[in-house]
Amino acid sequence: MSTDATKLEAEGDIAADFLEGLLDIADLDGDIDMDVDGDRAAVSIVGGRLTHLVGSDGQVLDALQELTRLAVYRQTGERSRLMLDIAGYREGRRVALREEASGAVAAVRDGSERIEMAPMSAFERKIVHDVVAEAGLRSESEGDEPRRFVVVLPAGA
Repeated sequence: MSTDATKLEAEGDIAADFLEGLLDIADLDGDIDMDVDGDRAAVSIVGGRLTHLVGSDGQVLDALQELTRLAVYRQTGERSRLMLDIAGYREGRRVALREEASGAVAAVRDGSERIEMAPMSAFERKIVHDVVAEAGLRSESEGDEPRRFVVVLPAGA
């Protein structure tokens, strides 16, 4: 196993311990799954009634992810890019965003000069940028946080 994979697995273990502690404190049921997804640790909390840990538009999930990253940083001294998912929220968003991005790509291919998408998080913008790049078109992020959004453009624009 490579040193990078070992390091990411260690991040996942630290994150899992931290999250298990939070679940215990809140008296919530949930199982923790760990994985390595490319160049980052991926931790998921599944089972139980967890939607309140996701919050409106994933805001609570984002906050818990940052707290988890801080817990990893506290123990390792290194910034983590760990991705946290709760009750499959991020995976569901990924599927929905890929469909939305595909629709924007189709509209640009059908002659639209530019398609502006709704504001979204950096995680969500990355998904859209990847879909657009795979389709051979261009995309840019515009606006200021928290209202930053993706614009889909023709390849030569």
